[in-house]
Amino acid sequence: MNIFVINSGSSSIKYRLFQMPSATLVCSGLVERIGLENATITHKIYSNGREEIFNLTLLIPDHETGLNKVNSLLTDVKIGVIGDTSDIKVVGHRIVHGGERFSDITIITPAVKEDLKQTFSLAPLHNPPGYRGIEVAEKIFADATQVAVFDTAFHQTMPPKAYRFAIPNSFYTDHHIRVYGFHGTSHKYVSDQAANYLHSTDLKLISIHLGNGCSMTAIKEGKSIDTSMGFGPLSGLIMGTRSGDIDPTVIFHLVNQLGYNMEQVSHLLNKQSGVLGLTGFSDTRDITTALNNGDLNARLTYDMYTYRIKKFIGAYTAVLNGLDAIIFTGGVGENNVLIREMVCKDMKYLGLDIDQDKNNMCITGIREINQRGSRVKILVIPTNEELEIANQCFELLK
Repeated sequence: MNIFVINSGSSSIKYRLFQMPSATLVCSGLVERIGLENATITHKIYSNGREEIFNLTLLIPDHETGLNKVNSLLTDVKIGVIGDTSDIKVVGHRIVHGGERFSDITIITPAVKEDLKQTFSLAPLHNPPGYRGIEVAEKIFADATQVAVFDTAFHQTMPPKAYRFAIPNSFYTDHHIRVYGFHGTSHKYVSDQAANYLHSTDLKLISIHLGNGCSMTAIKEGKSIDTSMGFGPLSGLIMGTRSGDIDPTVIFHLVNQLGYNMEQVSHLLNKQSGVLGLTGFSDTRDITTALNNGDLNARLTYDMYTYRIKKFIGAYTAVLNGLDAIIFTGGVGENNVLIREMVCKDMKYLGLDIDQDKNNMCITGIREINQRGSRVKILVIPTNEELEIANQCFELLK
C-alpha cells in the first residue's frame, strides 16, 4: 500500500511517500515559499540505499500548484516513483489541532471537514493551511482515501485534573478552553519505540521533545497523562523563540504599564523570546559556539533551558509515581550532547545516571546513554512523525 503523507503549512508543503507495511521510504520533499517569488522544491528519491536530490526554483502561487508539481515529479517518466495518482491509496494529513472533537485518526468526509473548520480558532496559523492541503489533495489524488492525524489526539487520554484550568467552568463548557497539548504524534512514536526496545508496555515514561518547539509528556502504559504545552504551544519549556511558562502578571504589566497591545505581546512571547531573546540566536548550535567562546548569556541560557526540563522531570515522576525511562527526541534532543548531560546531572535521586562516553557517541537509531545498572533508562530515540502517520493510516485501513 502506497501512503502519501502531507504536512501543509501556511507557505510550505512537506511530504513523504511510504510503501506499507514494510515502512519503506520511497521519496520525500519540501515545497517552500509558496506565494512568493522564487519558490523552491527539494525532492528526494530513495532506492537501493541511495538518495537522489532534485532542486527546483519556480513560480508556485498557491498550494494547488505546488502539489500538482509534486505529483508531476512523482509520476515523471524518468525519475517518477509511481505510474499515476491511482497508485497512491491513502493520503495522510498532519493536522495540528483536533480540539475535543477528534481524539483519534479519522477518515475525512464532508462532515469531518465541517467539524475541522470549527477548530480554526484554536490553531489559526496551522489548521487552515492543513485544511487547504486536504482540499487540494482531494482533487489531485481523487481515488485515495484521505485521512487526518491530529497532533493533539495522543493527549486526549489526560484526566480532567490535568487538562482543566482553574477558571470559571463556563470557559470550558462554552468555549472549550483547556489543555490540549501538542507534538502528540512525536511523543506517541517515540514512546511506542521505547516500549518495543524495552520489551514492555507497562512503562512509566517521560518523553522530552526538543526542537525549535519543545514539550514534555508523562506517559503511563502507552497513554499520555500530562503534557507541558497547554491551550496553545506557548507554555511549558523554554523554546527557540517562545518563552514557555511565564507569570501572567508580566502580560498585564506589559499592557498596562509599558503600553504594549495584545498583538505585540503575542509577537514578543512567541517570536522574540525563548533562547532567541536570551542570546540573539534561536539555534542551539550557535549558542553552543557562543558558550565555548565564554559568552555568559549563553551559559545562563543553557542553565535556564535545562533547569526547566529538570523541573518537569521531577513533577512528572511524581505524577507517574515512579519512572522507568526518559526519552530525548527532536533535533536538539537527539543531537545536543551538552543539553542531555546538563539535564541528567545531579539526578541520581530519581535514578538517572548518565554515561558520558555513551552520551558523546554519534550512533544512529535508538540508544541507551545511561550507566550500566542504572535504575532508570536514558534513551535517545529519533522521532519520525511522518512514519507514525503512515503507520496509523495503514493500521486503520489494512
